[in-house]
Amino acid sequence: MEESGVRKRESQANGTEIEMGSVTKVNGQGEMIFEELDYEPSGWLETTLGHVSSSTESFFKKNKSSMGLVTPFVLNGLVIGYFIGCLYYYLKYVNEPLALCSGFGSLIAFLGIVYVFLIYFLVVKRFFGSWLSKNVYSKIDAAGSFLWKFALFRWCSSLAVLAAILIFLIIDTQGAPERLVSLLGIAILLLLGFVFSAYPGRIAWRTVISGLLLQFIFALLFIRWDSGRSALQCFSDLVATFLSYGIEGAAFAFGDLLVRTEGVFAFSTLPVIFFFSMLVEVLFYWGALQWFCNKLGQLLRAATATTVCESVIAVGNVFLGMTESVLLIKPYIAVLTPSEIHVVMASGFATVSGTILAAYIGFGAEPAHLVTASVMSAPAAICYAKLLMPETRRSLTTVDNMQVVISEDRSTLSAATRGATNGIALILNIIANIVAFVAFIAFINGVLGYCGGLLGNPDLNLEWILGKIFIPLCWVMGVPWEECELVGSLVGLKTVVNEFVAYQRMGEMKREGLLSPRAELVATYALCGFTNPASLGIMIGALSAMAPGQRETLSSVSVRAFFAGCGICFMTACFASLLMPEGSFG
Repeated sequence: MEESGVRKRESQANGTEIEMGSVTKVNGQGEMIFEELDYEPSGWLETTLGHVSSSTESFFKKNKSSMGLVTPFVLNGLVIGYFIGCLYYYLKYVNEPLALCSGFGSLIAFLGIVYVFLIYFLVVKRFFGSWLSKNVYSKIDAAGSFLWKFALFRWCSSLAVLAAILIFLIIDTQGAPERLVSLLGIAILLLLGFVFSAYPGRIAWRTVISGLLLQFIFALLFIRWDSGRSALQCFSDLVATFLSYGIEGAAFAFGDLLVRTEGVFAFSTLPVIFFFSMLVEVLFYWGALQWFCNKLGQLLRAATATTVCESVIAVGNVFLGMTESVLLIKPYIAVLTPSEIHVVMASGFATVSGTILAAYIGFGAEPAHLVTASVMSAPAAICYAKLLMPETRRSLTTVDNMQVVISEDRSTLSAATRGATNGIALILNIIANIVAFVAFIAFINGVLGYCGGLLGNPDLNLEWILGKIFIPLCWVMGVPWEECELVGSLVGLKTVVNEFVAYQRMGEMKREGLLSPRAELVATYALCGFTNPASLGIMIGALSAMAPGQRETLSSVSVRAFFAGCGICFMTACFASLLMPEGSFG
């Protein structure tokens, strides 16, 4: 090596020459090798700071385990101290009743949920988990499996649950018997799923019934039960408030005129996606999102007897988009069975991602209904997808070989930056879809109006045609007869075009006073899904890129999965209309 400051030219293995400094070399493979410079600190201050830095780093390395024990106690002490301070302030200065959705009440609810999870995972599961699994959970599972083998038990238990549900519905709908029409819609959808099932004789009825029962329970908790509906309303308000923080960034970038004064959709609502996309990537990098989806997926698997991948993807689609959620099971897509792939696709079509909730809210959809629809669609996807495409092969993905997917980012800042930039493609895709399809609908309406004018009907348009086609479906979902044509046009727009255009048109109808609260309720749930031709192409393209060997399977089940996604959305709308009491719309 030559002395500092002197440069020379060395040849790489491929024959090219580069100019090298005194601190670098090139090995035989033409790779750069960087060497450390010799450096001695000068002055007492620099020497002292160097010793302090090395001593501090050495101390933390040597006492890493002790610091791991001390840190939780310090954090808990700070949290408890803050809680006591808030309690003192509330008791002394606040003369308002305690509300769990705001103020000091919200702090109690939040800390209660956090500490319940901490106590369970750090104490109960850590010290008593093996004992509970051996002496409680395993015995309950064994007893359930043993009893389920007997046909008499299966039939009696199923009929008992069905009778209890029917009795409850008859009593609950005494003042509004028209709500029972939605029960007819559920029956028709299930019948169609059975008739068009790929293998009717192979249907796992436990999975179908369990998924349907879970959907009913979720609807009962979050729609019919006043306290549950209030809790979900509180949560959805928090979600809407959280998403609204993205408006601050949009106002800084585009100005208050476009964002707050005029409220231009592309500048006031869509930029919120940047904010949410960044948060999703950060949670993914920390592993929190994968862990949460896996834990909920295991609960869903235990309840419905599905495979791990199917359960995880159903839960993941509640929070993520249909292509983002697939990343949770990316290593296993190549070995999924056709039935599992069908569940993956149908679940993606039947739900919407949290990143675009702000767009639907901006169109006028109620946040509480959107959140409820996403939650209810998880078990519904398992139920209806397994009805249309039962499992005929042994799954190769079990609990033992499932691992949490790790983010490729190197730091939190890197994940946040990538998440924000990923929002660019999503926003441009939304804008492109809205502009192109709205223009296309205007073109189709122009052609139809011209043709209809020659026959004396110049008002003929696409919405009128779709509205007529979907009138029977809307009626069995619980829409009042006089509004079935309006809601039918929305369902048709969502299925033929996309949900953005449908929600945008629903917002216009809502502002014009054309929809009653019940019609708006059913429409909000029925439209809450990615079931449109563009999404079909996106899903096939994404899964084909991740698992080229599954391309043929994807093509064979994609159309069936598309109609399964439609059926899931309509079933969710039926449950909402069936259980939402009159006077509770909002």
